[in-house]
Amino acid sequence: MAGAIIENMSTKKLVIFGVILLLFQAFSFMVGGLIAPGPTSVVHYLATKCVDTAKSHQSTKWFMPWGPNQCEKIRTFDEAMAKKIEANNIVFAVHIPLPNKEMSPWFQFILVILQFDIAFKMNNQIEDGALATVDVGLAYRDDSLSEWTEMAHSLEQRKLNCNFTTIKTYENEGRYYECDLLPFMEVGSVAHKYYLLNIRLPVHERKKVNVGIGEIKDIRLVGIHQNGGFTKVWFAMKTFLTPSILIIMIWYWRRITLMTRPPVLLEKVIFALGISMTFINIPVEWFSVGFNWTWMLLFGDIRQGIFYSMLLSFWIIFCGEHLMDQTERNRFSIYWKQVGPIVFGSFCLFIFDMCERGVQLTNPFYSIWASDVGTELAVSFLTLCVMAFIIVAGICACLYFLFLCFMVFQVFRNISGKRTSLPAMSKARRLHYEV
Repeated sequence: MAGAIIENMSTKKLVIFGVILLLFQAFSFMVGGLIAPGPTSVVHYLATKCVDTAKSHQSTKWFMPWGPNQCEKIRTFDEAMAKKIEANNIVFAVHIPLPNKEMSPWFQFILVILQFDIAFKMNNQIEDGALATVDVGLAYRDDSLSEWTEMAHSLEQRKLNCNFTTIKTYENEGRYYECDLLPFMEVGSVAHKYYLLNIRLPVHERKKVNVGIGEIKDIRLVGIHQNGGFTKVWFAMKTFLTPSILIIMIWYWRRITLMTRPPVLLEKVIFALGISMTFINIPVEWFSVGFNWTWMLLFGDIRQGIFYSMLLSFWIIFCGEHLMDQTERNRFSIYWKQVGPIVFGSFCLFIFDMCERGVQLTNPFYSIWASDVGTELAVSFLTLCVMAFIIVAGICACLYFLFLCFMVFQVFRNISGKRTSLPAMSKARRLHYEV
């Protein structure tokens, strides 16, 4: 390989360059550990049981769990039975955030996890493969007096995976099942101060909707969002580091163009890696503070995918260019067999991400993991395709790791063999391997 610019640098310059990088890394760790707060906050919510007294359920009516316009509430379902209130007239209301608090665009995203509190009853047990159907609506407003504006509405299904750890007898009635947490909602932008969730559990015995799901006592939600203080430190570091990376890239490419020979493949790949690193570090997240860009999570995943694909390709080409006995080098086309699986695996992960986050741009309650194979043909086909993409991507990652280890082993074996045979070589051939 014709000497790359980094390999032509003196040992002193390489040491100085490495020390500077280590200092930057140590500084970043210190800022993250001493200044920035925790990355995320977790808030627990208990849904309030509201009563919809209207005969015709209006989708535009929103039920507030507290405040001046709070709904008519009940504490337990026993109280609902005593008042002859049907299950279809009960609305579970959750206000995000808790009272006397506000959401902020600095929170970046809202992730909500769902948990059912289900009591054991001998005559109302959870059936195998039970599906809970939830009719959920999401609304927002920016002050405590304005009307709620609908943001999303959907009819979703979640598969219940619950275990009853004691013996199923009449004496143990009233004990709770241990149920897995369920993915419920993900919003990629926090552009409003207040959010309201209204959840219904519609019951239709003829269509077997919400039949065989046990006796649900309460609905609990776990809200996760990014801390505002962490976001500010994160944005500040990206804003500071991006110009530094740009300066290094400009210096690097200028050094290459000043050389009499054209750039070699390894130098081009290093420059492309720098471009992908700059792309992932550009602080475009600043715009999410002022604009309601719900696609920022998807855009962030795409940027990470481009960077990691470039990084994996770089290591393959780096090892290949250091194989001294390889006759064909300095051409990208000879690495298509190695780089091809990387591109294909990245494409598979991109398809999976589009099936998840892409749909969530219009329906924040959608989750590919909540789709049960066999419920509907279309959903089953989509789920199988997505799982196939994940499996293929995993196989590509394993093959890449094994092949990279093999190439590194070849490089070290090749270098060791050439060092032992250098004294017996002619002067011209010895210079070829020493340069």
